[in-house]
Amino acid sequence: MSVSPHFTIGFIGLGLIGGSIAKSIRRIFPDYNIIAYDTDKKALDAAIADGTVSTIASGINEEFSKCNYIFLCAPVHYNIEYLKALKSIMMPDCILTDVGSVKTDIYQAVMEEELTDSFIGGHPMVGSERSGYEAANDHLIENAYYFITPSSTVSKDKVEEFTTFIEDLGAITIVYSPARHDQTTAYISHIPHIIAAELVNLVHNNDDAKGMNKQLAAGGFKDITRIASSNPIIWEHILLSNSGNIVAGLEEYKEDLETVIQAIHKKDAAAIHDFFLQAQQYRDSIPNNATGVIRMTYEIFVDIPDEPGAIAKVTAFISEASINLKNLGISHNREDEEGVLRLAFYEQSDAAKAAELLRSLNYTVYER
Repeated sequence: MSVSPHFTIGFIGLGLIGGSIAKSIRRIFPDYNIIAYDTDKKALDAAIADGTVSTIASGINEEFSKCNYIFLCAPVHYNIEYLKALKSIMMPDCILTDVGSVKTDIYQAVMEEELTDSFIGGHPMVGSERSGYEAANDHLIENAYYFITPSSTVSKDKVEEFTTFIEDLGAITIVYSPARHDQTTAYISHIPHIIAAELVNLVHNNDDAKGMNKQLAAGGFKDITRIASSNPIIWEHILLSNSGNIVAGLEEYKEDLETVIQAIHKKDAAAIHDFFLQAQQYRDSIPNNATGVIRMTYEIFVDIPDEPGAIAKVTAFISEASINLKNLGISHNREDEEGVLRLAFYEQSDAAKAAELLRSLNYTVYER
């Protein structure tokens, strides 16, 4: 995108997502002016110290009147409040955007404030178990899907300009209406999070005094319920904001589940077989190399001997090869994987390098 080197971008909220987008902009467009406001002074100080942010704003004030783009990266109810202040100070041609995973509430507020000619919603399909500016990195949105959800009245030229800008940051854009976005994310993200949390609660409610369910729940169970560890405050707001789509999907899920229950009652082998076959075929058709709404983990499993220093030896080999290891653990339940040592990595490329290295050292390695 060819623009003036004095191009100015504002950030309201400089946590994981806002900080990562700001860092990406600084890496790709080093001459741009970046203004930021956050209630967390430590985040602002860190962003100034590492060179990401050019100017700190003390509030939603005249600093933002210089901005060509403004990213709203705070929780949605705060973003809605900021609209009132921004309306009176934004440049006429400024593009206002957000990064929230639900669009219903913010679009209602944008319409009430008569800002639809300026607003182009956005939602990068990224995340992390970490949060805050300290977790931000300049490659987080690279090769990730990024929803662009323009209002009905914003000009096509603005949409094309902003879409090109996001693609320049390395993301893969998808242009959806706000309504379609919320319906899609309900099915591929919001409802799966609810189901994962309910599975965990189901096992918890049926655990014994010794907590044996907790001890035995490993392998496949931990994989399919990993997202139940998400921040409950965030999910409280998401469920309340996207309630219509989520409830509709859950009602459909209840009906499907009842069909399975009836098939089990009737001992209908064909229906049970088709249920799992249909799921298997669709699941296997999902690409492995795409970055989706639900954060992926990259793991390998290694057979190691039961002897002192065996784990330390493996981690030393990985460290010496400068491969960034995220976490490790022992799999006592080997129902779904063969390797006893479970190694997790931040990137798929690191997992592949570690697998290749350990195989070259005659370890038996299993990849998922």
